[in-house]
Amino acid sequence: MQNPDSDDEKQDVGPVENAWSMKIPKFTPEDNPHGLLEESKFATLFPKYREQYLKECWPLVQKVLKEHYIVADLDLIEGSITVKTTRKTWDPYIIIKARDLMKLLSRSVPFEQAVRVLDDEIGCDIIKINSFVRKKETFLKRRQRLIGPNGVTLKSIELLTECYVLVQGNTVSAVGPYKGLVQVRRIVEDTMKNIHPMYNIKSLMIKRELMKDPRLKNESWDRFLPKFKSKNVPRKQPKKKVTKKPYTPFPPPQQESKIDRELATGEYFLKDEQKRAKRRHEKEEQQAQVKRAKHEQRQKDFIPPEEKTDTATTSGAATEAQVDIDSFKSKMKKISKQQKATKLKKSET
Repeated sequence: MQNPDSDDEKQDVGPVENAWSMKIPKFTPEDNPHGLLEESKFATLFPKYREQYLKECWPLVQKVLKEHYIVADLDLIEGSITVKTTRKTWDPYIIIKARDLMKLLSRSVPFEQAVRVLDDEIGCDIIKINSFVRKKETFLKRRQRLIGPNGVTLKSIELLTECYVLVQGNTVSAVGPYKGLVQVRRIVEDTMKNIHPMYNIKSLMIKRELMKDPRLKNESWDRFLPKFKSKNVPRKQPKKKVTKKPYTPFPPPQQESKIDRELATGEYFLKDEQKRAKRRHEKEEQQAQVKRAKHEQRQKDFIPPEEKTDTATTSGAATEAQVDIDSFKSKMKKISKQQKATKLKKSET
């Protein structure tokens, strides 16, 4: 006769459609009555500006970790926080949670939000965003795009994912349920890849509304979600375009060193006094050349300009004079003839 409990166990084994809907049983001290065999220890460094805040909230940190039998040490000289297990520690994963708590506190996350990591349903994720972009200007613009005007975009991400998100320096710290952490990481990575966070925020809002409709439970939601289209925006061309030289597999010839040049000119074998005298002589020659060039430049103002003698104009004037005299003679002859004619007419009358 078969055991009915074994049939139920066989039915439960297999792929799960929605893993997020599964309820994980709570881990209690009865599950691990013998405790831990080895001591685990983690240390985390923190920046100087977090020292004052950590000193203020350190009693609260110790009180919370004491409930889970974890010892925490604050070293202000080295700037480190250390957490380690004790003999009474029964939860093997609580040391990892305590390590995450220390990391969040060192990353400027407030104590009230960082303490939530110690819960079983809550996790944390520290996303590095400095490796997505090479230029600092574009990195700052995209990081500011993630925050939004007056932090509106960041607040909407927190409301939709139910996670606390903090943008600090080159990292983004998130604290919340594991499903929300996956969504936060996707939004942050897409934003740093030049995809606006509003696309992901809209898709999350649409998914939340579609989950309420039981008719669309087994259908594809792709037709409702917004689709991002990458546009080839013309970028600013650099003012100075660097022309690449033709590729040659051979390396360039080695340049002569200072000693090689001195050996070629024979200066290497001169004494120090002779070298100084040679340099002084070269300097005096250079100064003399500069002085000579300046003197020639000044003397240019006193050189008189050359007079231009145009032979064509003088010959033209002579011919014009001859032409005028001949015409004058002809005019005078005409006038004398006219006077004689008038005199004859008067005498006849």
